[in-house]
Amino acid sequence: MAASPSTARAINDRFALRLLQDEGPLTATQLKALTGLSRPTVADLVERLQGSGLVHVVGESGAERRGPNAKLYGLVADRAHLAALDVRTRSVSVTVADLLGTTLAEASVPVGDDSDTGPAVEKAVALLERTVKEAGADRLHSVAVGAPGLVDPATGELRDSSGLPAWHRRLVGVLQERLPAHVLVENETNLAAVAELREGAARDREDFVLLWLGQGVGAAVVLGGRLRRGASGGAGEIGFLPVPGTSGLPSATGCDGGFHELACAAAVESLAAAHGLTASEALTSGDAGESRAPFLDALARRLAIGAAAVASVLDPGCVVLAGETGHQGGPALAARVEAELAALSPLRTEVRATALGDAAVLRGALLLARDAAQDALFGAPTAGL
Repeated sequence: MAASPSTARAINDRFALRLLQDEGPLTATQLKALTGLSRPTVADLVERLQGSGLVHVVGESGAERRGPNAKLYGLVADRAHLAALDVRTRSVSVTVADLLGTTLAEASVPVGDDSDTGPAVEKAVALLERTVKEAGADRLHSVAVGAPGLVDPATGELRDSSGLPAWHRRLVGVLQERLPAHVLVENETNLAAVAELREGAARDREDFVLLWLGQGVGAAVVLGGRLRRGASGGAGEIGFLPVPGTSGLPSATGCDGGFHELACAAAVESLAAAHGLTASEALTSGDAGESRAPFLDALARRLAIGAAAVASVLDPGCVVLAGETGHQGGPALAARVEAELAALSPLRTEVRATALGDAAVLRGALLLARDAAQDALFGAPTAGL
């Protein structure tokens, strides 16, 4: 069934806008070559996008042919401003960017364990307001918040989770109340996976699982190039996975006894201490010295247990180690986990270290905010996360 003229125009406009985003400023001739559209259609398209305020002339290019210089068209980057928040248990980080995702300002602030809900929320909101002002933005179009815990796929709300500060959930509500912006919330591990998929260690993979190894333990599942959240938003709650070598079995209200007990930051610190090292000393990336090799081997055996369970069910072909432990352990730890995993599973699974490190969650949140803004401004929605 042929598309209507208006639908065809919307599709062509969206395609051209994506090309301008991905390839940078382009001439009408270049747009014609990349889209396969006729010259009159491209001319109408460019005029339409200029009229909508999404595209403008950013310069000239005469290198590809004789005669007058050709106009270079680019996206109007300041048509919308975006914000991304990485909400941790004891801190908040903020990035403000333009429609192209270029960072304009960023900042972070600690939030103490003893902070009451109200003051903690106000501290985070004040940080966002200062950063927006520093970026020179009048208002925000889209805001994405990355936080630990489950996000309800039906409502998009951060659900109550044991062990997480109450101010996390309240912060999202306050942002929705105060900001004339589209506010989204997503699990931090899922956002890290989106960032690694599009800009990091998994750029060449359509199927992979990201293991988040930090104060908490989780996983994000990407299959067919898309993030898979599960029926209740809990796909990847690997911390609750029953595994050997723990004190017992996890429960519906706590992951003690699950994979969390083997791989969380506290467990890594205890393992390092048993080898006469601090966790930081033991995990520093680079060639493994004799002093930390036994620790890395022991940690790799632990991590391979969880990775083997993931591989046996999903066969993703690739596991990315992220979070503080994955980042600091780097390729040395990833190589050991891959070797241990090969001994546990007949399914070939490559193990890689994060390429984005501590910035993965914030970068994923910014990508989510940018996609939301572009979907609203460009027309037809993308496939999403």
